[in-house]
Amino acid sequence: MNDMSDDVQYMSQEKLDALRREIDQLKEEKIPALAKRIDDARQMGDLSENAEYHAAREEMAWAQSQAREIEAIIGIASVITGGGSVSGVIGIGSHLVVKTSATTKEFTIVGPQEANPLAGKISNESPLGQAFLGKRKGDTVEVDVPSGVQTYEIIEVR
Repeated sequence: MNDMSDDVQYMSQEKLDALRREIDQLKEEKIPALAKRIDDARQMGDLSENAEYHAAREEMAWAQSQAREIEAIIGIASVITGGGSVSGVIGIGSHLVVKTSATTKEFTIVGPQEANPLAGKISNESPLGQAFLGKRKGDTVEVDVPSGVQTYEIIEVR
């Protein structure tokens, strides 16, 4: 896990709620169920050759690690409100329409927890997202992408 102690994780209220549901499910259902599996396997005797015991312990370690990571993310979460655009300036939560030489694309700037480039949701931490932050309608942005430098003209910001 990356050290996120100084970072802010931007996300929608829906994503924050989903993370809270996930942590509740881990703590209230999965971890107690794994603890019972470990206890049941212990009662079967020799632990050195007990595959069920070792599998349950590995799953428990994963579940506890996952719970800690989600708690850390929730602890530094900042909910995106509104469109994120102040006076037409692109920010987190902004929806924008851009034009390249070949096509027109739509993007929404989101936090890394919700990034889904295929759905047009780009992270504020990605090279493309960072390039758009602070720009306005009419600005031209050049971004170094795997296929080379791509030029985007911002034609709409909401």
